[in-house]
Amino acid sequence: MLSASCYFYMAFVPVYILILGFTIIIDYFAGILLEKTEGKKRKYWLIASLLANIGVLAIFKYYNFLNNNLSELLGSFGYQNTIPALKILLPIGLSFHTFQAMSYTIEVYRGHQKAERHFGIYALYVMFYPQLVAGPIERPQNLLHQFYEKHEFYYDRIIEGLKMILWGLFMKIVIADRLAIYVNAIYNNPLQHSGKSFAMATVFFAFQIYCDFAGYSNIAIGTAKVMGFKLMTNFNRPYFSRSISEFWKRWHISLSTWFRDYLYISLGGNRVSIPRWYLNLFIVFSLSGLWHGANWTFIIWGAINGFYLVFAIVTENWRKRFIQLIGLDRLPKLNNALQILITFLLACFAWIFFRANNTSDAFLIIRKIWSMDGPLFVDWSSSTVPYALLGILILLGVEIKNEYYKGSISFMNHPIALVRYAAYTFIFLTILLIGVFDGGQFIYFQF
Repeated sequence: MLSASCYFYMAFVPVYILILGFTIIIDYFAGILLEKTEGKKRKYWLIASLLANIGVLAIFKYYNFLNNNLSELLGSFGYQNTIPALKILLPIGLSFHTFQAMSYTIEVYRGHQKAERHFGIYALYVMFYPQLVAGPIERPQNLLHQFYEKHEFYYDRIIEGLKMILWGLFMKIVIADRLAIYVNAIYNNPLQHSGKSFAMATVFFAFQIYCDFAGYSNIAIGTAKVMGFKLMTNFNRPYFSRSISEFWKRWHISLSTWFRDYLYISLGGNRVSIPRWYLNLFIVFSLSGLWHGANWTFIIWGAINGFYLVFAIVTENWRKRFIQLIGLDRLPKLNNALQILITFLLACFAWIFFRANNTSDAFLIIRKIWSMDGPLFVDWSSSTVPYALLGILILLGVEIKNEYYKGSISFMNHPIALVRYAAYTFIFLTILLIGVFDGGQFIYFQF
């Protein structure tokens, strides 16, 4: 399995396997030394491990970003930056397996995980190919022991895994890649399109990125399940959240819990003064944005989400009184629906910065959406928008059923075999007939 994972990773840029090898060797020995050492020296081994991982991230992902910002800063004072830029490709999934490796040494340092002595097993923990390039970001307590267990052939488990793969492919190929055609056409030409077009493209992007990333997570979790391994849930229908706080408990769960456990709590969490608590939230989400990409658009996106959380805490009592004043507390279903809608719109606003090519484009797009000027760009003679809307409707139907009618039986799990196979066939044929097969990468591969 380790050989298969190496081959999988080397299909991109073969020499980049050396980067993984470097951090794996450092962290493997750091874990053993952390377990053997006592006193302050333990902290030094942890720091050495973290510096190795963060150093790789800094060189390959953030070096040119920091260098470009330094050039602009020096240029504003009339100086020239002589530090050369690096012409290197970003290794796929670098942030994912780096964070997974760091979670191992942190857990060993905290005494929650024994150091792994089997080098091959530890290397496989970092490189397990289903989730190597886009997560979920696993913890050693959940994954390491599974590599020692014997995994028998269970028909029902394999079928469950294959169904997750099939649904993940539907989300990616039918919905995400179809929506990407429209979103890219609008967002890559901000001067040519209207506010109405950007409003629709932003809503489309919200579904695109969800189906792209959750689709990959389903494929990864399903692939692991077929082989007998259990990976953590990474998405839980986030667009049915009633607050931004709930949204981040449902979206990219493996990353949000990573930042909570290893950064937010380390900063003091909410066990500090109120101003410091707000600052902790803002720092965590700003760094979460930076984790996604070396661009100010991602940092602003993270900061916006941090602001949302702080604003929600500050205004919680006012909002409760306002809801009581207008009588929404006596209409719980309407109140819930409005909360879901507002949370979705807030997420969409933040997604503008996530998707925009630069900050100038993002602010231009916001101004256009605010004014709602110009006609809506939709080429109804093309199949792009109709098929995209069809895919979204199917997705919403499935997600509404799973969110609100959990006791009911889905078509793919129906006790009648004919119904199950009809559902499999429908999804499979939909992928073949209206899916987009242009080799589009998963969005999160670049992170």
